[in-house]
Amino acid sequence: MRECFEPRYEAMDRAELAQVQLERLQETLARVARNVPLYRKRFAEHDIDPETFADVADLRRLPFTTKADLREAYPYGLFAVPLRDVVRLHASSGTSGKPVVAGYTRNDVKTWSRLVARVLVAAGAGRDDVVQIALGYGLFTGGIGFHYGAETVGAAVIPASSGGTRRQVAIMQDYRTTVFVATPSYALHLAETLDAMDVNVNSLSLRYGLFGAEIWSEAMRGAIEDRLKLTATDNYGLSEIMGPGVAGECLERAGMHVSEDHFLIEVVDPATGEVLPDGEEGELVITTLTKEAFPMIRYRTGDITRIIPEPCPCGRTLRRIARIVGRCDDMLIIRGVNVFPSRIEGLLLEIEGTTPNYRIVLDRKGALDEALVEVEPTEELLFDRVSEHQALLDKLERRFASELGVGLTVRLVEPGSLARSLEGKTIRVLDRRKLAG
Repeated sequence: MRECFEPRYEAMDRAELAQVQLERLQETLARVARNVPLYRKRFAEHDIDPETFADVADLRRLPFTTKADLREAYPYGLFAVPLRDVVRLHASSGTSGKPVVAGYTRNDVKTWSRLVARVLVAAGAGRDDVVQIALGYGLFTGGIGFHYGAETVGAAVIPASSGGTRRQVAIMQDYRTTVFVATPSYALHLAETLDAMDVNVNSLSLRYGLFGAEIWSEAMRGAIEDRLKLTATDNYGLSEIMGPGVAGECLERAGMHVSEDHFLIEVVDPATGEVLPDGEEGELVITTLTKEAFPMIRYRTGDITRIIPEPCPCGRTLRRIARIVGRCDDMLIIRGVNVFPSRIEGLLLEIEGTTPNYRIVLDRKGALDEALVEVEPTEELLFDRVSEHQALLDKLERRFASELGVGLTVRLVEPGSLARSLEGKTIRVLDRRKLAG
């Protein structure tokens, strides 16, 4: 079995885990029924008595919690403890409305630190490592979450924060960074900067990279590993639930282990809310089992994934979720066809001459949708003949049509001309249909 940070729980017998989940669920439901007006009202409306819960499967009787519920309760309406017991506040960006404010008790912070430590150890990090965290610090949970987790592991932590890429490179060289934590798009941006600075990546000490906070493809993983010469793993978290540490890949890199002793997971049909069988793709729903300040009951994350029920060769018994392939609200419908931006990214990385720097521009002419994919070519292709540019465009358009089932126009743009994301989530879509409507 590969090394675990908390083997007692990460490799727990499934029957024992089910009992732990039930006991913790019962405690959580009793606490929110007593202390959170929204849940007390919902339980009464659905004639639900938390004391009668005798099986985790009974969870399906409970209504969902949505982001709209969280915004309506802004800032403290869903807290289950008095504010005097809250020692930390974090918040989402609030780019599409009021931010979601999450509170943490002292115990919550300790639990969070241990769960991020699980993710780090599963991804190869240990106490002998130097961990450079290139995520934003502040209300965003990413930077501080990984910081506390790395300290819990016993590693040396460099709180580099986001941006200042040439400075990040200098730190990487001087401090001999072995583990790099960032968004995947920033990892590739850093690789571009290494090239621009004429730094030989083989002279660095990098061994492992943990990447998340964005949707990214397997092809993008390959590009990061090739250009930074490290082993890249995916991880998952969200501010509403805890931040990073909800799930993370082990070195098998075949899905992210969910800390099921702290989070109950379901995958539901986004349209009907019906729970789907393991293996079927749908929307991830999470119930927290140990959060004290800000517990969530059946929270609809909006993230599209599937549960992988098969055991992992690493020896952990915690189930895995597959890579997040998109969001319910990010799925594009182009001429009746469902398209996720991450699928376009994956196809781009499979074709020589292109980079994962792209933007999808949607427009409507008359009654028909039109989609343009702006792509930055590689530096090598930039200086090739026009005929080779056209050949690449033709190849991309044929591939998109055959793989996605809808025609997309492709245009090459100057390398570096599309905006980069230095922290948070990259915006890949410009939907002029909405602006026009």
